[in-house]
Amino acid sequence: MTEQLKWIAGALLAGCCIGIAATTYLTLGGLPGQVMFAFGLMTVVMFGFALFTGRSGFTTGRAILTLLPMLALNIAGCALVAYVTGNDALTAASEAIVAKRLAAGWLRCGILAIGCGFIMTAAVYGKKVKDTWLPLIFGVPTFIICGFPHCVADVYYYALYLASNPMSGELAGCYLASVAGNYIGCNLYRLHSSPSPAPQPGKQAS
Repeated sequence: MTEQLKWIAGALLAGCCIGIAATTYLTLGGLPGQVMFAFGLMTVVMFGFALFTGRSGFTTGRAILTLLPMLALNIAGCALVAYVTGNDALTAASEAIVAKRLAAGWLRCGILAIGCGFIMTAAVYGKKVKDTWLPLIFGVPTFIICGFPHCVADVYYYALYLASNPMSGELAGCYLASVAGNYIGCNLYRLHSSPSPAPQPGKQAS
């Protein structure tokens, strides 16, 4: 398999991992679900899959052009898991989350998403540079408890919501603002520290 195909597969699998994490979170609910969500990101980091919120803080130069295709593949993988696992209970839970996004509005969603992006970069940096899982283990429940949108996980909730509700400009605005907020948050640490070497397609970095 070529490096490009490996990268494509890795981006799709990253989306699937987050979809599995979202399924677990909604099924269990509460703190147990929030903690178990971390398994999805741990798998992404362990195998070096290409996840938008894991790579955005470490990608520079022309490699930035790979982020949007990466996100598109993440979306496809996560939406596939939503399609396979969706049921009435998960749909109801997803609709509650989407309702909160819509109530917050696109600007607030974008601002809140900055917090998630910061946590995700700290989680990946912690394992990649400091060889510790602690920022990830504590960070994932933290961003969920705080209500910080994760642009890949939100695909799961939006996919189930859209199965019985129409798409709206407001919903699209909330999602796009979350993507932008995640990206900004992923790169906040650059104000203080130099970035680690940027992972390239096919390389083992998350």
